[in-house]
Amino acid sequence: MAAVYKSLSKGANGQKAEAPANGVKKNKQRVLILSSRGVTYRHRHLLNDLAAMLPHGRKDAKFDSKSKLYELNELAQLYNCNNVLFFEARKGQDLYVWLSKVPNGPTVKMHLQNLHTMEELHFTGNCLKGSRPILSFDAAFDKEPYLQVIKELFLHTFGVPQGARKSKPFIDHVLGFTFADGKIWVRNYQINESEPSKSNPGKDEDGETGASSKSAKGRNKELDISMVEIGPRFVLSPIIIQEGSFGGPIIYENKEFVSPNQVRADLRKRSASKHNARAEQYVERLAKKGELGLRTSGGKQAPVDALDTRELFA
Repeated sequence: MAAVYKSLSKGANGQKAEAPANGVKKNKQRVLILSSRGVTYRHRHLLNDLAAMLPHGRKDAKFDSKSKLYELNELAQLYNCNNVLFFEARKGQDLYVWLSKVPNGPTVKMHLQNLHTMEELHFTGNCLKGSRPILSFDAAFDKEPYLQVIKELFLHTFGVPQGARKSKPFIDHVLGFTFADGKIWVRNYQINESEPSKSNPGKDEDGETGASSKSAKGRNKELDISMVEIGPRFVLSPIIIQEGSFGGPIIYENKEFVSPNQVRADLRKRSASKHNARAEQYVERLAKKGELGLRTSGGKQAPVDALDTRELFA
C-alpha cells in the first residue's frame, strides 16, 4: 500500500518516476512456487529441487482448491510475485504444471512426464546454490507462435534476475529446453571448466587440434569447458494456453495430447476384451461338446443304442 500511495502522490504532484541511474530498466521477477493437495513424495522432491534452483522464488504451502485456480492471482499479489509455478496432482499419479504471468496472463498448462529428481539420479554435476543459470532454447521455439509464448514464460520463471534476493553473482549451470516429438525436454547441466593436459594441450591422439573441444581464456589461462548433468530432468507436454491468468479464452489447444486417464482406460478395455474373448471361446467349446454328446450333464443327449448292455440285460 505504501508503494501505491507513493506512486499516486507522485502522479498528483506532476512528478515523473525516477529513471534508473545507468539507463537500463531493472528486471524484477518473483516466482510463487506451490503445489496442490495429493502430491507424491517424488513430486514434492521435484518442487524442492526447483525451489532451490530459483533464488527469486517464494515457496508457499499447499493450495487446497483445484477448481478455483483464479485465487492464485490474489495469493501471488499478496506475496508480491508476478509469476506463478503451480503443480497440480491428479489421482496421486498424474502431475500437471501451470505457468502463469500475474495478473494479466497468459497461462500455460502442461503435463509432466518422465520425472527424475536429483536424489534419484546421483549425477556427479554440482552447482552453487543461488547461482544464475544460462537458459538454452532449441531453435524450434522461434518457429511456432505458441512455443514463443512458452519460451517467454520460461524466461520469466526460470531466468534469475541480476541482483535478485538470495542470488549469487555467478553463472555456473545451464538450463536446456529442447522441443522434440511434440514435447519439451528439460535438462540441467553444470558448466565444468578444467585445465587442458600439459602433454598435448588442445590436441588429439593424432597430433591434430580437436575441433569438438571448446576452450575459453580466463585469467590468462586456456580452459576446457564441458557440460556435466546435474538434474532434475523431466518432460513437459503442452496442453492449453489461456489468454488470462488462470482464466480467459483458450488461445491454443494441443489436439494431439491424450489424457493419461484415457490411456489407462484403453489399457483396461484391451485387457477386458482379451478376457471376454477367452470366455466366449469357453462357452462355444462347451456347446460343441454338448452337441457331440461328450458332456456328462447338459447339452444334447446321445441316442440310445439298442445293442447296449444296459438295454439287453435290463
